[in-house]
Amino acid sequence: MASILGENGDGHDLPDAAREGGGLPQAARVPTIMQVLPSLVTGGVERGAVDIAAAIVKAGWRAVVVSQGGPMVRELERAGAQHIVLPVASKNPFTMRANVARIEAAIRETGADLVHARSRAPAWSARAAAKRARVPFVTTFHGTYNFATPFKRLYNAIMAKGVRVIAISDFIARHAIENYGVSPAIVRVVHRGIDLAKFDPARVSVERQVKLARDWRLPDGLPVVMLPGRLTRWKGQTLLIDAVAKLGRRDMALLLVGADQGRTAYRAELERRVRARGLEGIVRVVDHCADMPAAYMLADVVVSASTDPEAFGRVVAEAQAMGRPVVAPAHGAAPEILIEGVTGWTFAPGKVDALADALALALNLPPQTRQILAQTAIAHVRANFTKERMSKATLDVYEEVLREAQPEVWT
Repeated sequence: MASILGENGDGHDLPDAAREGGGLPQAARVPTIMQVLPSLVTGGVERGAVDIAAAIVKAGWRAVVVSQGGPMVRELERAGAQHIVLPVASKNPFTMRANVARIEAAIRETGADLVHARSRAPAWSARAAAKRARVPFVTTFHGTYNFATPFKRLYNAIMAKGVRVIAISDFIARHAIENYGVSPAIVRVVHRGIDLAKFDPARVSVERQVKLARDWRLPDGLPVVMLPGRLTRWKGQTLLIDAVAKLGRRDMALLLVGADQGRTAYRAELERRVRARGLEGIVRVVDHCADMPAAYMLADVVVSASTDPEAFGRVVAEAQAMGRPVVAPAHGAAPEILIEGVTGWTFAPGKVDALADALALALNLPPQTRQILAQTAIAHVRANFTKERMSKATLDVYEEVLREAQPEVWT
């Protein structure tokens, strides 16, 4: 990126006025990137936006984020990005229409050179605003979205309208191409990235692990199978309970880690299922965990059992980053994140017997094989699924688009 950022490649060899987007001829400018998303509360979309904004600032560029706000705004601003509050979370057609003028004004006031939309409702407004302001529009396709009706398909299609469409996995890239007619030439796969400053076994103290084990009342010396994920049916908790019952083992613990988020009826159903399968004392349903790195360290096997395909599947990547064997369904992005038979195993989606067989393989690993698997899994994530790699790939897309849009400015 040296040609845009300057000789040192980070923008710091440019005068202050140039880094701020004014005061010098256009050729000396640095890019201003505007991301647009509904809010900054919590979730993968929000985390991606904050991480990319921080990477933009670190590269010497200017980062602007438009959202309705939320707790993550503080983190965003600490990274040096500008946040603009607009009602872009609204799906009200009148509000969305009014947001076109609001976002256009924000583009002009900040001097944004590119607009990157990360969600459908704000994308409709942001695309129209970018067109009015004559700046390129990019999207990130984050999921498969529901397209059961023609209207829903039309609503979703906005995420296929960027001059570049960033897909968070090969699976999502295929989905966008096959279902929305996106040209493969404009799709760029950028996998989500794991924060290795957080998900690093060497950084998790024994004290953190002991505290969590005590909080969860885990028995000593028994293998632990863990499924992280909010308590919702499609995450496959019932499937895993049935698979553990199929194993017929009493010398293990199963942890279902995740909040019910008000789904108390489903939580009660899980507890009834545990009793019906005779798994009392083996299965524990615990709430949201604030220390997931320590939780992974307590696990001997980490399971993703989602009955619907995961667009990326952060659990599969995080568990490998912590050196844990992974069992995941053979759909969605999971098969492209783990190495089959080396760092984990896939199973036929929704099949109890197949999941039980994969669990047996993972639980019966000899200690030496488990150690080799841990080293391989950690190296695999560090080579392919880091926050730094995600950030560089995203900024590469931005630079590609800017060069294409205005070669006289960005070359």
